Amino acid sequence: MQPPIAKVVPKLITTHGETRTDNYFWLRDREDPDTIAYLEAENAYTKEKLAPVDALTDKLYQEILGRIQQTDLTVPVPYGPFSYYSRTEEGKAYPIHCRKPLGAVENGEKVLLELNELAKDAAYLRLGNYAVSPDHSMLAYSLDTAGDEVYTVFVKNLATGEIFEKAIPNAYYGLAWYNDSRSFVYVTLDEAKRPYRAWRHTIGAAPDVLLYEETDERFHMTVQGTRSRRFLFLSLHSSITSEFRYLDADDAAQTPVLFTERRHDVEYDLEHHGNRFYVRTNDGGRNFRVSVAPAADPSPENWKEWIAHRPNVLVEGVDAFAGHLVVTEREDGLRRLRVFALSDGTPSTEHTVEMQEQVYAVNLGDNVEFDTAALRYEYTSLVTPRCVYDYNMNTRERALLKQTPVLGGYDPSQYQTLRVHAISHDGVKVPVSVVHRKGLRLDGSNPMLLYGYGSYGIVIEPSFKPERISLLDRGFVYAIAHIRGGSDLGRPWYDDGKILKKKNTFLDFIAAAEHLQKAGYSSPDRTAIMGGSAGGLLMGAVMNKRPELFHAVIAHVPFVDVLNTAEDPTLPLTVIEYEEWGDCRKKEFWDYIRSYAPYENLQSSTYPHLFITTGLNDPRVSYWEPAKWTAKLRSLKQDDNLLLLKTNMSAGHGGASGRYERLKEIALDYAFLLHVMPAAMP
Repeated sequence: MQPPIAKVVPKLITTHGETRTDNYFWLRDREDPDTIAYLEAENAYTKEKLAPVDALTDKLYQEILGRIQQTDLTVPVPYGPFSYYSRTEEGKAYPIHCRKPLGAVENGEKVLLELNELAKDAAYLRLGNYAVSPDHSMLAYSLDTAGDEVYTVFVKNLATGEIFEKAIPNAYYGLAWYNDSRSFVYVTLDEAKRPYRAWRHTIGAAPDVLLYEETDERFHMTVQGTRSRRFLFLSLHSSITSEFRYLDADDAAQTPVLFTERRHDVEYDLEHHGNRFYVRTNDGGRNFRVSVAPAADPSPENWKEWIAHRPNVLVEGVDAFAGHLVVTEREDGLRRLRVFALSDGTPSTEHTVEMQEQVYAVNLGDNVEFDTAALRYEYTSLVTPRCVYDYNMNTRERALLKQTPVLGGYDPSQYQTLRVHAISHDGVKVPVSVVHRKGLRLDGSNPMLLYGYGSYGIVIEPSFKPERISLLDRGFVYAIAHIRGGSDLGRPWYDDGKILKKKNTFLDFIAAAEHLQKAGYSSPDRTAIMGGSAGGLLMGAVMNKRPELFHAVIAHVPFVDVLNTAEDPTLPLTVIEYEEWGDCRKKEFWDYIRSYAPYENLQSSTYPHLFITTGLNDPRVSYWEPAKWTAKLRSLKQDDNLLLLKTNMSAGHGGASGRYERLKEIALDYAFLLHVMPAAMP
């Protein structure tokens, strides 16, 4: 079978007085029969070219599945008189959400939401919001059945199982109940799929009441309730600016109250305790500081600084409990939890929760209750499966509630994890997390998979994934490059990898690959790289710049048609992300984006083996970006390496729904790697 050749329909695009030709712009029209035909032809070609690894794909799938305890349950979360949890059953793709009365061991389970039943007639299903009312009588939940992240909200009577009234369409993430257990606030989308309106829904009343509409297209909205159950927050964010409004959780008739008005390039967020708000803000320092504001009059002139800004420590969040405050911070790329005891509502003594390893990932778990001394957190590393702990903030004792089982005899002592540093083009040290089996020879003969992201300030944590064992046991080195554009080393690390400094992200990743290769972990003809979404942009950019450095590339839902997307304000996220990538209406930003945009910078050259994935309904990175990239690559590449595009015709940005289909996608990724990597064992 010959590779599909997309038709050429030249389109001239003139911007800032410069004209360029886009031969594949037509692929944006999904109503054009040729568009779907092309995607299906690419799918057929991919299926044929990967047919030789069908048996290997199935073997990998069975391996990965064999490490998972298919019938399992999450650690129950105390909330009022019940404990809430979800469980899975072997052969069923989706979790079953349940509760029991507190203290019940064997009996008393009530199934609240059975997603497997809801998914019977759906090609795709994803649960969005899941919120039980304060009196535990109602459940508000939302479902996406297309992968486009447009949710429909349902309200269920937990006593009778009745679904109330009409479903609420066009909703997004974020939903919070008032304390009356009859009303809640939810968010809806505009035509560009931007969450911009907050509504109050009251069971039995119609119509819903519009509480707030955000007209600035740079801002998106969400809603959440405080742990104290005193307020509901409307959170408004652009990439660099934020603003909060709050509602009395006891007064469903109240209109939102502005906390403090937005100021350009100033971010803040809130936590509530007693008669105070705790305000985390980057006003006065990029890594944030924390101030205390009286709830009676929280205007900025009444704020008192509690935690000062520190240039080397990023304050990530503040969580309030009746007798404690927990501050999440990050230093040297690692997160830590600082616990402050409260005396008469004022922070007094403090300590830091100890961690077991030098390189790890930790995050707060489900902490629903306010009046408790138990802090739930989750811990993992590249060799340690996810552990759930309850930590007594008074006695400092830690109880392991569950470590995710890894079946098949996994022994963490047989693997080694470490952190190394690469020197980037400008002398900056870039952290790289590495894991491999012990006894590795540093002679360059090992296959390696290097992962990267580097955008939006998102940190890729060095966490455990059981499927990765299938690579490690075949001699792979797995590495994560903590490149600029993330917040691994604080907000300045993020600032140095965005807008007019975006190329630092790509050069850091290249430096990481070169360092690992020079240190003997691998070599160019044995190095594969992987990234998704904005990490797919990374894949395209580094592949254009240094194609000889990599043997294979896996790009999931890659953001590669950056210039054309950034020029179109009608697309989801474009205006919101001007502050991340730059506003193409200004020539300085347009020139810079054009200089690195993967689609624009393809040329006649040799390229690594490529496996590209996308979803037809993706609202974040439209399917046509990877499709156009693939079509243009086919017309330019001067090699016989594989170039494969796989489009999920019924999914979106996150790939297939359901745990089994997701594992099959991972197995196919790994089979592709083992197929093209010369030093890999099948």
